[in-house]
Amino acid sequence: MAWLYRIGLLVLVLAGSGCAVPIISERELQVQSDAEFQKMRNQMVESRDARVRGYVQCVSDAILAEVQQPYASLNWEVVVFDDEAVNAFALPGGQIGVFTGLLKVAENQDQLAAVIGHEVAHVTERHSYEQVNRQVTTQAGVYAGAAVLGGGQTTYDLLSMGAQIGITLPYGRGAESEADVVGLRYMAEAGFDPRASVQLWKNMDAKGGASPPEFLSTHPSSGTRISGLIALLPEALDGFNAARAEGKRPDCRR
Repeated sequence: MAWLYRIGLLVLVLAGSGCAVPIISERELQVQSDAEFQKMRNQMVESRDARVRGYVQCVSDAILAEVQQPYASLNWEVVVFDDEAVNAFALPGGQIGVFTGLLKVAENQDQLAAVIGHEVAHVTERHSYEQVNRQVTTQAGVYAGAAVLGGGQTTYDLLSMGAQIGITLPYGRGAESEADVVGLRYMAEAGFDPRASVQLWKNMDAKGGASPPEFLSTHPSSGTRISGLIALLPEALDGFNAARAEGKRPDCRR
């Protein structure tokens, strides 16, 4: 337990100086997210509709063609879950999950691209990684104290707990806003109409009341979010028009 005691001391020292302590690496989080994703695939029903799977894959591929390295080189995996929840997610290991219930709200390829672009942006902007290390840094100090008192906690337990935090907890307001900005850029540069993002969130508002599984990040829809997207449209439309001029014209059909 000496390692844990040392982490605890380091956490206390650096916390006092205002520094962040990256305890879990991005690679470790990617490995854990892969394990969590496989658990989900074992526990949930995947869509057997080849047309739906192909449609979601088509939109995802177009978005992923616009992401930067090192995320462009991830072995991205896209799965459609046969579930009425209005939700989608992307995990740090390069996994994208879309629930069939979302396709009743995201009415066309452009609206679906707004969702997938937003979720992929959470990965490329490292929101899970940052969230993990904020939470685990605090928790490591608690575990270190427990170790001094004779408590038991393994490195794997700490890593697993960190992965759960990064994958299961909803993102904060700042991360959601950043994902809106970056996701809108991804969809526009892929050739999807960014104006569809506004209608998507209006659809979300109209749908209302749908509760996604608690282990997935939430997507709160609000007037503030819609207003923010509208403010971003002029720049996004520039990217969209440039993409179209380059011949990027996605044709993903359900």
